Amino acid sequence: MPKIIELRNITKNYRMGEISVHALRGVDMTVHSGEFVAIMGSSGSGKSTLMNLIGCLDEPTTGEYILDGTPVNALTRNDYADIRNQKIGFVFQGFNLLARTTALENVELPLFYDRTRRIADPHQAAIDALNRVGLGDRLDHEPNQLSGGQQQRVAIARALVNRPAIVLADEPTGNLDSRSSIDVLTVFQELNDQGITVILVTHEPEIAVYAKRVVAMRDGVIIDDNPVMNRRRAVDDLAAMPQDRDYLTVKQG
Repeated sequence: MPKIIELRNITKNYRMGEISVHALRGVDMTVHSGEFVAIMGSSGSGKSTLMNLIGCLDEPTTGEYILDGTPVNALTRNDYADIRNQKIGFVFQGFNLLARTTALENVELPLFYDRTRRIADPHQAAIDALNRVGLGDRLDHEPNQLSGGQQQRVAIARALVNRPAIVLADEPTGNLDSRSSIDVLTVFQELNDQGITVILVTHEPEIAVYAKRVVAMRDGVIIDDNPVMNRRRAVDDLAAMPQDRDYLTVKQG
């Protein structure tokens, strides 16, 4: 598989008054297309900083970042925004859905910022994304009418609407109960099976075992990077739980 992410000696420093905080200290990492990578570490390990850099939400202090063959360091701010909008979908712990706005409208939102207009029919694209995560019957529901797991599925649909090559998920199960967490992991595994590269940040080892590879961080450096042994399949674990009618399947799209 081709390389989709290449990080070469990446550092990131922040100024806090007179103190310089070294969040990343020379990170080298390669992710190939179609991988499912969990980035693990405790608070302050640098995992969220690394996620922000991979997602083009922040820039490194030093080092080189190549995203799908494009050297990110050389981009203008507008180019940065374009590559972020076209190649990367984001899923956050807090869902980040707009209240009093339907699921459909929430999913359409990123397309309003796509200056290339490469998605010809944003409305249909949003419908297709919600169908893909099993919420085709919830298009007109607002966040307060949805369960936590359903809200995260809307957030995943929003991440998919631009047809990205990469989905970045920052603690996506952090606000969910056990069943909803496994439900959401079913989504990520099936999207990955369909060819989407998934990078998930978590501090929970029991979540990381659903990935294919775990990158462990401490004090701004990678201390371990290995394939997952005895990887768990979320669909099997979900089937072993007491069944309910809110089971999620991801449709090919």
